[in-house]
Amino acid sequence: MRIALIHDFLNQLGGAEKVLEAFHELYPEALVYTMIHDEKSTKSFFKDWKIKTSYLQSLPFGIKKYKYYLLLMPSAVESFNFDDYDVILSSSSAYAKGAIVKPNSLSICYCHTPTRYLWSDAHTYVQELGQGKLFKKFLPIPLNYLRMWDRLAAERVDNFIANSNFVAKRIKKYYHRESKVIYPPVEVEKFKISPEIDNYFLVISRLRPYKKVELAMQAFYKLGIPLKIIGVGSEKNDKERVKKFIKPNIEFLGYVSEEEKAKYLSRCKALIHPQEEDFGITAVEAMASGRPVIAYKSGGVLETVIDGATGKFFEEQTWECLADAVIKFKAEDFDPVKIREHSLKFSKERFKNEIKEFIENKLKH
Repeated sequence: MRIALIHDFLNQLGGAEKVLEAFHELYPEALVYTMIHDEKSTKSFFKDWKIKTSYLQSLPFGIKKYKYYLLLMPSAVESFNFDDYDVILSSSSAYAKGAIVKPNSLSICYCHTPTRYLWSDAHTYVQELGQGKLFKKFLPIPLNYLRMWDRLAAERVDNFIANSNFVAKRIKKYYHRESKVIYPPVEVEKFKISPEIDNYFLVISRLRPYKKVELAMQAFYKLGIPLKIIGVGSEKNDKERVKKFIKPNIEFLGYVSEEEKAKYLSRCKALIHPQEEDFGITAVEAMASGRPVIAYKSGGVLETVIDGATGKFFEEQTWECLADAVIKFKAEDFDPVKIREHSLKFSKERFKNEIKEFIENKLKH
């Protein structure tokens, strides 16, 4: 079986890249296709892989300012030649699923979500852009073109895999396609229960607006309770946007290593999860550390967190509702051993076995 892997962009390290890493462990000889590869932003994590980038990589400012080439992205992914492959396995939340393959090749898409800024977040995306009014006024025109392309690109996929039932419903709604749910890989073995718990709550997140980090900061500022924040921004103004919320009881840690992250998770009172996520790997990492999750009651956490057993939900995405949940939270109500046991069902080995079985079954039919 000749297999190729394709991923939207290799310019950050997040949950989607964890999925790609697991794919690469399953198929280590596979060539990885991607629109751009930013070695600096990915800490040279992929430097030893066989990677083929699109023509966007060589355009002026193509790596750092790739979003300015928005209208070229469909042609960039379509420029890849997959004629020599039996299986094309895409890891996609945008363009990778649009790869053009031969009729007798199998195109499988592991969909993290239908393209957010074209579908579920179309209006908030335009509103939250740090651009002028004139730019925002005309942006819907190219987005409409991309939306039509995205819908047609979904038809090229033979089989969709969704990372949660939450995303499966989106795939059905926007692409009119069925999908198999396979939860993403979580390296639960890297997290341990700590015998000591420190006096702080924790947020781990990229600093994008939809992650609602400011909401958590506002709640903890009002409460005066210690909060630590791990995360970096993918846009220039991300860090500046949240810095104005930093107060004496709120500590911004920025980027930390995986080892440091595991330490902070194991010793926090609870992980604060104020955003709506498609799955939410960090919530599972917290549970693998034996720590409960205080989460907004929406999205993937409804499939991973058990209210009252491994965490606690708050109903409304407001700082007042979050603050109320934190006030009522008691760490002694939760059993770290039982929380960690629950997390083990989301392991990386489980993911790899399910993916391999899925591909082999599709090749038989």
